[in-house]
Amino acid sequence: MAVPKVCGTETEYGVVLRGASDPNPVLASSLLINAYVEHRKVGWDFDDETPGRDARGFSREGTQAPDIETHLVNAVLTNGARYYVDHAHPEYSSPECLDAMEALLWDKAGERILRASMKASRHLVGAGEEIVVYKNNSDGKGNSYGAHENYLVDRALPFSTLVHHMIPWFVTRQLFTGSGKVGAENGADDVDFQISQRADFFEEEVGLETTLKRPIVNTRDEPHADPQQFRRLHVIVGDANLCEVATFLKLGTTSIVLAMAEDDFIDKDLSVLQPVQAMHAVSHDPRCTRVLEMAGGGTARALDIQWEFLGLAKKYEDETGLEMCGGETVGGRVVSRWEEVLEGLERDPMSLTGVLDWVTKLELLEAYVSRDGLTWSDSKLALLDLQYHDVREERSLYERLVRAGKVERLLIEDEVVEAMTAPPPTTRAYFRGRCLDRWPESVVAANWDSLILDVGTDPLRRIPMMEPLRGSKAHVGAILDACVTPAELVDRLAS
Repeated sequence: MAVPKVCGTETEYGVVLRGASDPNPVLASSLLINAYVEHRKVGWDFDDETPGRDARGFSREGTQAPDIETHLVNAVLTNGARYYVDHAHPEYSSPECLDAMEALLWDKAGERILRASMKASRHLVGAGEEIVVYKNNSDGKGNSYGAHENYLVDRALPFSTLVHHMIPWFVTRQLFTGSGKVGAENGADDVDFQISQRADFFEEEVGLETTLKRPIVNTRDEPHADPQQFRRLHVIVGDANLCEVATFLKLGTTSIVLAMAEDDFIDKDLSVLQPVQAMHAVSHDPRCTRVLEMAGGGTARALDIQWEFLGLAKKYEDETGLEMCGGETVGGRVVSRWEEVLEGLERDPMSLTGVLDWVTKLELLEAYVSRDGLTWSDSKLALLDLQYHDVREERSLYERLVRAGKVERLLIEDEVVEAMTAPPPTTRAYFRGRCLDRWPESVVAANWDSLILDVGTDPLRRIPMMEPLRGSKAHVGAILDACVTPAELVDRLAS
């Protein structure tokens, strides 16, 4: 059986320091995060970070591993998340989650954390200045920043097999994961509106880099878990979604496809010719009708390929119950919504307004075009595009649609607010978050697979957490509740 599809998101937010004579994005990001964690700073432990390790066992000439900027703000939150400055962006990396519904909840909690950070930062900036963040993927000036995903994968799955199945998957899932964008960038053919904000920026099929020559399948081999058992698929092709159904489907469907790959269930070759060009073509076709050349001969639409994946998933559901993807409760719900969305795209993509970001945004912008007689090259549309992603509730066009009841929500807002400070109960994030909440002064540092505690005597104690599903509430909740001090916790765990 496939391993449980523990998953999570990493979102780099666009940031601007408005009203400043020197709108330095690194400074703005640092101020933003420092304002939020001002009284509860716990740093990140970089000892286990190996971003340069390549899943192929080598690095092609000219390939560069991502840098680790250890000198920038890097904090761990009580909800188990990492909140830090990544190059010139504030980044929120959600805690490890057991399924797509949990991952959606803690991703949305990240939006609320960024919103709270903006409010908290007001006393740190000058008069007339304001830090503003956007949950998007492009600044419109040729720069793109990521909305990454992570999935636990069985080490036994050959990486070449994973690549073979995931390239056509990533090329075509844009149909429901895209957040929509006015125009084109990075030398792509001009277009009025396209499905994905990120597609134009992908130039390779497979590779290690994340900021230049971006690959459809990223080869970073940094499992943050037992490397003999697991690998972590680091996905960099996704858009930053605001619509909850889109995020839920992005994480849930990808989890199912990975599980099918691990169980050798994908018995069809769905490979496309020239995947990079195909990725651009799919994004540039909001009508969802363009055909792609298939590697095995013939042609197919992106929708046709998605129907093939869905058909396999329904068979897989019948045989496995989707046990490793949230079972009937979550996995079954993913399959059902996946089918509904594909049916909507077949019938009329615009029927999915309020469900998918790119459709919701397109309908909104078309209304402005019609009302004001605009052309798609009008700068006003680019500004409206950006305003859709504004994290400030009072300025966000997306939030305006939510308040008007025009966007479908899957989450209860009280649960989102709780997830800002509370960790998922189902993974090791629970142990990390509870320790930070109980003993913030004693947690020296933390990362995904370990925690360093000061127990009052030398030496410091590192608690390894190499199993993503150990450290859950069921596993350590009673122990954490019973212990009064970190020293007592260490003794209990050792026994």
